[in-house]
Amino acid sequence: MPRRTLIVIGHPDPSPDRLCRALASAYAEGAERAGHAVRRIDLALQDFPMLRTMQEFEHGTLPGNLKETAESVVWAEHFVFVFPLWLGTMPAMLKAFLEQVMRPGVAFAYSDKGGGFPKTLLRGRSARLVVTMGMPAAVYRLWFLGHGLAGMRRSILNFAGIKPVRETLFGMVANAGDAKRANWLKQMQRLGERAI
Repeated sequence: MPRRTLIVIGHPDPSPDRLCRALASAYAEGAERAGHAVRRIDLALQDFPMLRTMQEFEHGTLPGNLKETAESVVWAEHFVFVFPLWLGTMPAMLKAFLEQVMRPGVAFAYSDKGGGFPKTLLRGRSARLVVTMGMPAAVYRLWFLGHGLAGMRRSILNFAGIKPVRETLFGMVANAGDAKRANWLKQMQRLGERAI
């Protein structure tokens, strides 16, 4: 069954040679070939301010260049976030982006009566985190317990109702040869075909 898929490339470096861009493109190719609708957001090409106060987060106006992006968040049935692991978690630009678009009215809503747990507005959607890293992926999972991704999954995506959140980790990327990278791209195409 066709799914509306939003791919967010969270690598701050705009170089077209970044592996994250190739992985995102491979996913998009597979998804489009299988008949899924795909939209892409490349954060390195975006310019938006960081939020600095709770007042801005809860009541501030979404920057004009992110209004269409927020519409894509509501439109999507499946999210794919592709980013490098920096200091054990997502790059700051991706976190700043999520703070901008996962606001009240888009991702969740506060109760009119005040208090209580906010209502999730993105229930029924799913996501995949595609993460590149310099260390072996098994070390990140077992030794570091994937803590940076767990925080993103639980505190941002699950909080907004997005479940399940699956993960695809690519480790030792700097040392990966052409054959390994080609296999990774094929893997992403297969995931895109299934929109999972």
